[in-house]
Amino acid sequence: MSGGPGGAPGGTRTAPAGDGERSDTAGPAVARAALGWSSGKDSALALDAVLREGRLAVHALVTTVTDAYDRVSMHGVRRALLREQCVALGLPLVEVAIPSGCTNEIYEARTAEALGGLKREGVERLVFGDLFLEDVRQYREDLAARLGLACEFPLWGRNTTELAHAFIDAGFRAVVVCVDPRQLDPSFCGRAYDAAFLADLPDTCDPCGERGEFHTFVYDGPVFSRPVAVERRAVVERDGFWFADLVPAGGSVDAEG
Repeated sequence: MSGGPGGAPGGTRTAPAGDGERSDTAGPAVARAALGWSSGKDSALALDAVLREGRLAVHALVTTVTDAYDRVSMHGVRRALLREQCVALGLPLVEVAIPSGCTNEIYEARTAEALGGLKREGVERLVFGDLFLEDVRQYREDLAARLGLACEFPLWGRNTTELAHAFIDAGFRAVVVCVDPRQLDPSFCGRAYDAAFLADLPDTCDPCGERGEFHTFVYDGPVFSRPVAVERRAVVERDGFWFADLVPAGGSVDAEG
């Protein structure tokens, strides 16, 4: 849900908070939804958009986690920080745990099992923060359709330069945690996702990193009840990507965890 291929099968529910569901308007929500949560800016913007619109009750966040690394797949964010995020958001988290080097078949089977469980809890729709990649959208819609679920893409087609600045102007705060060096210099890894970062991006990069140029971790914003306090450790290369290692502020963590 936070990406594609590469715990317990079926989804591990963690970090329950509040009444386990959010709808930020007084009117009745027409459908219960689960939101694909990457820990980054686009999923945060999608959550904000859905809550503001008020048509859907967000029942849970769903994130793919690579078991061997104990981190969010592709983003490289520690599981502990992911769970802290969800507590600050007041929403339950469903983790879809996959192995390192996961195949499409395993990814789809485990995702289907997790989403099937959510469907039994009354979830009818899946929300994603995708922006313009048609093949990604089609893949999500096809997988959801096999499970009898519908998809919503509240950010789809938005101008990504405007969206990036809107994220910052709304008071969201994020750190760039992963960079693809084939598309962006590794010196961008670990930087704040702010106006200066956007100004320094080469013209070849999408301002929202929609083509995988970079990924972010959001630690504060209007959908959070409180900031998630983090400290930045080393920036390292792993499997051809550069990652900025974030840890809970003031906490003791295994350097390799």
